[in-house]
Amino acid sequence: MRRLPTAALLTTTLLSLSACSPSTKVPNTLTFLIESSPNNLDLRQGTDAQSERVGELIYDPLVRKDTHFNLQPWLATSWQRPDPLTWVFHLRSNVRFHDNHLLTSSDVAWSIRSMFDGTLITAKGGAFKDITAIDTPDPLTLIVHTRVPLASLLFNLSDGLFGVVEAGAARDEGLHPIGTGPFRFVSQLQDKVVVLDRNPVYWVNPVSPTIERIRFEVVPDTITAALEMKKGSADVESNLLTMDMVHALRAQPNLRADTGPGARVDYLNFNVQDPALRDPRVRQAIALAIDKPALITALWRNQAQSAYTLLPPAHWAAALSTGLPQYPHDIARSLQLLDAAGLHPDKNGIRLHVTMKTSTDETTRLEAQAIQAELRDAGIDLTLRSTEFGTFYSDITKGAFQLYILRWIGSNEDPDIFHYVYATEMFPPKGANRGRYSDPRVDAIIKSASAETDESTRRAAYLQIQEILAADLPTLPLWYPNNVVVHSTRLSNLTLDPGGSFDFLRTATLNDQR
Repeated sequence: MRRLPTAALLTTTLLSLSACSPSTKVPNTLTFLIESSPNNLDLRQGTDAQSERVGELIYDPLVRKDTHFNLQPWLATSWQRPDPLTWVFHLRSNVRFHDNHLLTSSDVAWSIRSMFDGTLITAKGGAFKDITAIDTPDPLTLIVHTRVPLASLLFNLSDGLFGVVEAGAARDEGLHPIGTGPFRFVSQLQDKVVVLDRNPVYWVNPVSPTIERIRFEVVPDTITAALEMKKGSADVESNLLTMDMVHALRAQPNLRADTGPGARVDYLNFNVQDPALRDPRVRQAIALAIDKPALITALWRNQAQSAYTLLPPAHWAAALSTGLPQYPHDIARSLQLLDAAGLHPDKNGIRLHVTMKTSTDETTRLEAQAIQAELRDAGIDLTLRSTEFGTFYSDITKGAFQLYILRWIGSNEDPDIFHYVYATEMFPPKGANRGRYSDPRVDAIIKSASAETDESTRRAAYLQIQEILAADLPTLPLWYPNNVVVHSTRLSNLTLDPGGSFDFLRTATLNDQR
């Protein structure tokens, strides 16, 4: 395998770190490093990881996922399904928004209805398109009527994906978010910082947060982030640094690294309507040219698992790798497929020229560089284009790409991810089918699975979908990175969530809290 770019980066990082010394921290204020600004803190609209992670500290959902992705009561204390087309939710009493407004069923109804009635233009709206009516018979009861059985409705009302806003909250809610969550919005400066304060009257008392203020500081460059952690000017980062950097920082007496299994999946997505990538054999050839186990060792220091589907490991609907078409590293087979697709080498041995877009996130760039090196052995010339996240995300939403690398966080914890990402009706801006994949078989199975209430029948349908996707390969799942949080000794009592959320801030403590 080719030499990967991590060694040089590690050397540079170690040399830089040695020149730094710890600095003084502001009492009662936690500095949290993130790689990009949230695109929209309103959880009805924000779909990027930072929007969902920071947003779920401001807003509360109806239900929350536990560590096994089972849905538990939150703002909704209970719910029933008197028939397959009706959901009845009973809400928690005496919950107040950050402006002291008392939460009622009207707020919840507005929050849901605004996502599909044209009030907002949101990629999340497709999950609610089959709702026909929402009734509020009293301030603490909400009745949702649907056109077809919606087995995924509850998941789409859970943490990270949904947050209750006040009735009347419009498209600009993300600029001045008001929720009922454990932290209150103070300010945001795009590409610089988001500031939150503790909600002193959070309804979860006495389990409300103790951290008084959080500064989410945007640091797109991971080497800079590592330096900030080393010298003590930052307190915590979550899954931002490369594993080489984490390894280097473990030796610092003022830092700790907590690690646990992760549900996030990193993936490579193809624009299947692009002439160069329209043939599945070309996509399969690219998959065969990538040595995933070697990259997991080199890039992740074995702190990741190989992925074969978008669903997290051990998910009830996830297919086993043995039940899917396999793409082990095999250059000879890759070349055979390229030959069969009519892509023969030129005088320089190049069969295909394609461009991959990424954000400026350092881990993603390293992944892309490693894949670029490996594809050369199959005669594939891969050009890399890295831009700040806003530009990158805009491009992939518009379909202005051939390949890109990104990650699914949270949304892949429910099998409805297949509808959101692969249904023909979910081309952006309605959904996340950014590669414009379309297959009538997949559309039909998705429709039947979403209407099914029996879990074993749903699992069989989702296994079928995963088999088709593994053959067509509109997406190449890469790996499930472990959840790794580096933090100062000033921060303690962290309980990590497999989904990689920032929920540990609800119960973590600062040693200098007064």
